[in-house]
Amino acid sequence: MKSTIAFSLAAMLFGTVQAAENLTAETGPPGGSIHLALLHLAEVAAEKDIADIQVAASQTLTNSVQNVAEGKTDIAGAPYILPFLLSAGRGPYSKLGAEKGAELAGNLRALYPYTIGVFALYAYDSKGLKGWDDLAGKDIYNGPPRGAALSNARSIIQLATGLKDGPDYQGVQVNWGQAVKTISDGSADAIVLPVLFPDNRITQALASGNITVWSTPKDKFESESFQKYLNAPGSAPFTIPAAETKLGEGVTVISEDDTFRGLATIGGDVVNKSMSFDIAKALTKAHIDTLDRLKIKAPFARQAGYGIVDVVSSGMCGANPLKYHSGAVAAWEEAGFAIDDCAKP
Repeated sequence: MKSTIAFSLAAMLFGTVQAAENLTAETGPPGGSIHLALLHLAEVAAEKDIADIQVAASQTLTNSVQNVAEGKTDIAGAPYILPFLLSAGRGPYSKLGAEKGAELAGNLRALYPYTIGVFALYAYDSKGLKGWDDLAGKDIYNGPPRGAALSNARSIIQLATGLKDGPDYQGVQVNWGQAVKTISDGSADAIVLPVLFPDNRITQALASGNITVWSTPKDKFESESFQKYLNAPGSAPFTIPAAETKLGEGVTVISEDDTFRGLATIGGDVVNKSMSFDIAKALTKAHIDTLDRLKIKAPFARQAGYGIVDVVSSGMCGANPLKYHSGAVAAWEEAGFAIDDCAKP
């Protein structure tokens, strides 16, 4: 379901005060780091009289990224795999072709990054699953019918087990809006999806029984093939002490050495390169100055990569063609953060 939330917080707080700019934005569904980041930006941008941002939530971000590149929308949440696919005219942008795709991708600039989720295997204890080595012949919910999440889940399963969707296990695909229902009704034997810490889908699914979550096996995670995939556009390695995952009562986390490992999907809020230096800088500064507020707005927010801009964890550089907006670079550097030259426009 699409919903539109118009933020006029400045007017709410200060009566007749008007924000300096009127901007449009598109983001994902509620409950995730993409949605939270942009909703927070809309709030603080209005509060600081930078802009009045009208946010359309629960959008198809493939389209949202293209809308920003074409100048139809000012800001969008973007899994970083999308600018890469757009730049090559591949995947959901194949109809554009490589030349047009590259032209549009060249219009995109990032303000700040975040972690969208970390891929993990999980299942209800009642399913009796023994872990990654027990997936052959199983029904596995591995994402929506198309998109980066499905591609990543299939690749991760293959890298961790050697199994392919179709001949070796039966993939189950449903849209994100049906995710919790699909998990809870037990129609899949196992789930391989990105999770947050804690994770909204897992929390809701616990109403139907206890759940076990498996980290990526250490030997697989450290293998050459997996490490190469971790450096693909829109991906990054993620580790956390298993004791800090805090997925909730009724959840058992299994990792062979008390460290949770997984492939993190990285994204960020992007704008068109034509956005003025001053507005891009002001928006990014508002994000940086209120990171503490952002990180307490949801239980998962402290592990969502807000405020982390090193090139490995933030998914920048390498094969990722996306660069920061020059205004964003100025805001990060003035706040004392180091932005690598490869991530600068």
